[in-house]
Amino acid sequence: MDTSESSSAGTETGTGTAEGAAPPSPRGWRRWAMDTRPLRRPAYRRLWSSTIVTAVGSQLTTVAVPKQIYDITHSSAWVGYASLAGLVPMVVFALWGGAVADTMDRRKVLLVTNTGIAVTSLLFWAQAVGGLDSVGVLMALFALQQAFFGLNSPVRSASIARLVPAEELPAAGALGATVLQTGAVVGPLLAGVLIPVVGLPELYLIDALALCVTVWAVFRLPALPPLDAGAARRAGVREIAAGFRYIVGHPVLLLSFLADVVAMVFGMPRALFPQLAAQTYGSYGEGLALGVLFAGIPVGAVLGGLFSGVFSRARRHGWMVIWSVVGWGVAVAGFGLSGNLWVALAFLAAAGVADMVSMVFRGAILLSAATDEMRGRMQGVFTVVVVGGPRLADVLHGTAGSAFGPRAAVAGGGALVVAVMLALAFAVPALRRYRI
Repeated sequence: MDTSESSSAGTETGTGTAEGAAPPSPRGWRRWAMDTRPLRRPAYRRLWSSTIVTAVGSQLTTVAVPKQIYDITHSSAWVGYASLAGLVPMVVFALWGGAVADTMDRRKVLLVTNTGIAVTSLLFWAQAVGGLDSVGVLMALFALQQAFFGLNSPVRSASIARLVPAEELPAAGALGATVLQTGAVVGPLLAGVLIPVVGLPELYLIDALALCVTVWAVFRLPALPPLDAGAARRAGVREIAAGFRYIVGHPVLLLSFLADVVAMVFGMPRALFPQLAAQTYGSYGEGLALGVLFAGIPVGAVLGGLFSGVFSRARRHGWMVIWSVVGWGVAVAGFGLSGNLWVALAFLAAAGVADMVSMVFRGAILLSAATDEMRGRMQGVFTVVVVGGPRLADVLHGTAGSAFGPRAAVAGGGALVVAVMLALAFAVPALRRYRI
């Protein structure tokens, strides 16, 4: 990495601590328990604490929208169309939101976007209470909500580098990702319990109230204007294109994105879970098998976050990304070869741990290797990659599963992840050399 890749957060060969000294290593159980150093910083602690509430609340709406659409149409196709209606504005506004994050006070943008998401949840509640039963209204509201989310996500992620020092970025990433993964497990389960008791409208209302906590937490953040306040800035197509050129010109950033694309596109087997549950693990009960398969990766990710002290202090971030993606591929291949449901669960959980490690260090690289005026755009592209990769994987694995069988498709995809990631790592040395 040349000097243009560095920022106040650290450099490729330097460190993020004073005089290049590594922070003291914790002793006893603290060596492997979750690294909570970022929570000592009040601004980050407020932002993270609000996420605990909204991580669960947002999942209530995630469950409620497709449930309501299915109740109206009795068609899974319409549920899929609604998902597509949300994907397009999310992608467009995530890219634009990244440019906005580099031009405006990030705190103000977070206030506007979180308020917009909360208002949209209230509108979901109003239409449900009013009994509109309109798929068009639901899809329009979902598209609006995803547009606000697309604007919000890169701004929120880019702000973290201004709230914690470089050496704590992996720990901050682990804290945030653990909460989100926990919400992905607890939220749908809670929705399943609440729907028969309180009904769909109240799920939307709970989400809206939870978002008020986030708005209050953001309101109490310090101002986060661009560091170079005197520079003229815009947030148009030219600036978005400049972000892509910046990625191409910085191999560390490019490889961090490609690592996620490789892992998700070739190695995310969720599209084959229903077929595997019916054909391979049907003797355990198709419903039980399907639930276990979908829960495996998130449960592993949560465990990885809870024990993130094992890896969050590592300074060779590039190697951590490489080996975690390789580990993901090995675990996915093992899952594909497993004929026993509980062995399969163990491999999926191992994949979840590897995914957590990869997520933590890819996020840290994006925040530390990019200059502050580019961080928002990097996070916008990151949001698109994270959302788009698994959807491409659904198409690829579904097609491969039909052609070669689900287990062969999964195992082959995992092996392909290992081969491609190692080839990229050794072809481009920038990622191997990157450290803080």
